[in-house]
Formats: sequence, structure tokens, C-alpha cells
Amino acid sequence: MRTALWFLAIFSIAVLSALFAGNNDATVTIFWPPHRVDVSLNFAIALLVTGFVLLYFALRALSVLFALPKQAKQWRSLQKERALNAHLFNAQSHFMAGRYLRARKAALAALDMDKAMGDVLGSKNSDNRLENAPQLRALAHVMVAQSAHALQDKVVRDEHLNLALEHNNPKASQETREGTQMLAAQWALDDRDAAGALRWLNVLSQGAARRTAALRLKLKASQLDHFNAHSLSVALETTRLLAKHRAFSNTASQSLLRSLVTRMLSDAHDVAQLQTVWRGLDADERKQADIAIHAASCLAKLDGEAQQIRTWLLPAWDKMVAGAPELTAASQVILVQTMQATLTAMDDNWFAKIEQAQINNPRDARLQYLAGMACKARKLWGKAQQLLQLAAPRLTSSENQSLQHQAWIALAELAEQRGELDIAAQTWKKAALLG
Repeated sequence: MRTALWFLAIFSIAVLSALFAGNNDATVTIFWPPHRVDVSLNFAIALLVTGFVLLYFALRALSVLFALPKQAKQWRSLQKERALNAHLFNAQSHFMAGRYLRARKAALAALDMDKAMGDVLGSKNSDNRLENAPQLRALAHVMVAQSAHALQDKVVRDEHLNLALEHNNPKASQETREGTQMLAAQWALDDRDAAGALRWLNVLSQGAARRTAALRLKLKASQLDHFNAHSLSVALETTRLLAKHRAFSNTASQSLLRSLVTRMLSDAHDVAQLQTVWRGLDADERKQADIAIHAASCLAKLDGEAQQIRTWLLPAWDKMVAGAPELTAASQVILVQTMQATLTAMDDNWFAKIEQAQINNPRDARLQYLAGMACKARKLWGKAQQLLQLAAPRLTSSENQSLQHQAWIALAELAEQRGELDIAAQTWKKAALLG
């Protein structure tokens, strides 16, 4: 359609020109004393148009001529950029293929070419000839450092790492600087230098530090520095952020959270420190049965208040009574043992809970054992003996062996109180065989 309109317009102009020129008898007189020149108007118009066209093309030719040096410089810069990119591509390809020496050689060739072109064009204009010259230079240094790291050449690696950061000036990409810092953190982790990795991660911008890649590195560094209490706290917070970002599966995140929390609880040296760790946990974390049991167990070992131990155990206790599958047999044994440590200072409310739980779960030997020990602590000798006699023969699994041992000991003590020495001796023998 556009072509047809152009033909129509040209045709119209040609027709109008022919009509104008054919019927135009006007003349133009030019006086140049003592001369006089008479020409037709059509010729005069044609002469003016031709002169304008010639002048236009002459000026264009002069402009192109004067621009030749600049275009030559731009052409050389373009060729240099292509060569730089080719060397960098080769370096990356060699690195991915595991040819680290060739990768380093190609990256160094790119740097040499950059320096040579800078010397030719002038250092003041070296960064102006290419818009992304600082970024390319930084990437070349990073490539050399990566190859040197793979070759275990730490001296060359650190040298080019520093050069890469130096060339990451404001003209360069911020992502390049942040990527270089993350690589430095990863290399520090490879060197088992957790503190060095954390230093590199701490200099990242706030936005970059919250990226999944940076959080993964931070988690690894914190786990590597596991002897530091602060590092464990950092690892826990980082794991929470990664869980929110869905960096790994829910099962993996929960397992990692449990391991970190239990480690922090185990490292507490007194009740105050343990309570500080407990208060620092999220509400959902405190409701997890394994965490609650471990925290209460640690509190019992540190001679904490019995009421507080039972309060911490309450979420796990409710799940155990309800028969929740998430509680393993080993966890239930620890819960029963921890609860047993608080029996001497148990109030009526908790005693009723234990009794009711045993009644509702008559086949649960662990609840029978706990109820029997609670009755023994309250000097309800007959009921204690009855429950323990039911529980002891059924606590035969490997997880319940410690409970069975304590049950036989309790039965032997009850037999001695009644004066049944023969039964007591037999019961002590059963306990000794387990002990």
C-alpha cells in the first residue's frame, strides 16, 4: 500500500511539473554590468535545484571526511571488544570443561589486550572507548581468579580478586561486584575459612545479602563455625529465611531447624542461658515435640524448676497422649524420663493428667510406668506396685530398656518395704541383668 502511494505521489508531481513547465513562458533576466543574461524560468529553477543538490552532497562528503578518524577509532574499539569477548568466552568454555590452565591463559590474554588498547588510545580515554570496559576487565580478573582457585594457586587468586574489585568502579555493574564478593565467600568456604566467608558476606548490600545464593553461603559458613554460639544463632536465622524463600523442601528445613535448635539448647551452660535460647525460638518451633522434649530434658539436667520443665513438655505430652505418629519411641522415652525427674514436686493437676492418660491408653507400657512412678512418689505403694508390675514385663524393646531397668528397681524397693525379701532379691536380679 505504501509503495502504491509513493508511485501515485511521484506521478502527480511529474504531471504537475510538466503542465507548469510546458505552459510557462516566463523568463529571468540577470544583470551583470555591462552584461545581461536572459534565461527561461524553467531553466533557472532547474539550475537552482541542481546547485542545492550539489552543495548538499558536498557538505555531506566533507562531514564524512572529517569523521573518518573518529570512525576509525570506534572501529578499532569494536574490534577490541570482539576480541575481548572472544577471549572471555574461550576462558569460560575452558573453565567449564575443566581446562583451568587454558582458562587462565585466555583470561590473561583478554587483560593483555585491554592494556595494549589502553596504551594506544590513552589511559584517560581507555574507559570511554567501551561503555562496559570496567565490567569486562573485572570479569577477566574474576576468570583468572576462578581458574587459580581451581588450581589451588591462592596467591594469584587473591591478587586478581583484589584487582577485580578495584576495577568495579561506579561505571561497572553492581551485580558484577556482588557476584565477585559471593565468589570470594565461596572460595573462603572451600578453604574452610568460615570467618573469612562471613566477612565477605557482611560487605554485601542489604538486598544482595538476602538473596538465596548468599543465604546458602551464610548458612554453610555458620555451620562450619559451629563452635561459636553466635554462629549457631546466625545459622538458625538464616535457615528460617531460606525456609521462607522455599530454598529447600519442608522436610529438609524442619530437620535442619531441629538440629540447630537442639545444638543451641545442648550448648547452654546454665538455666539462664537455656531460657534465653528458649525465648529466642519462634512459637511454632517451641510447639515441635522433639524440640520441646530436648529443651525440657536439658532444663532437667541443669536442675531447673519442675513446673517450668512440665510447661515446656506440655505440647509434646499432648501429642504423646493423643498417639501422634511424629513422636518416635526414643523421644517418648526421653519425655517419660524427663517427666519422671519432676515427680517429687508434682501438683495434683499434673498427677491427674498422668492418671487419666494411663487410663485412656491402657496398652501403653510407658504411660503405665510413668503413672506407677508417680504413685510411688506420692507413696501410693499398692497402686504403684500394680502399675509397675504391668509395665515392667512389657518394656522389652531396646528403646524402653532404661525404663524397664528403673521399673525393676522400683519394684525391688517396694518389695523390701513390704518385707518380701525373696521377691525383692529376684527383682534386684532382674534389674542387675538389665543394668
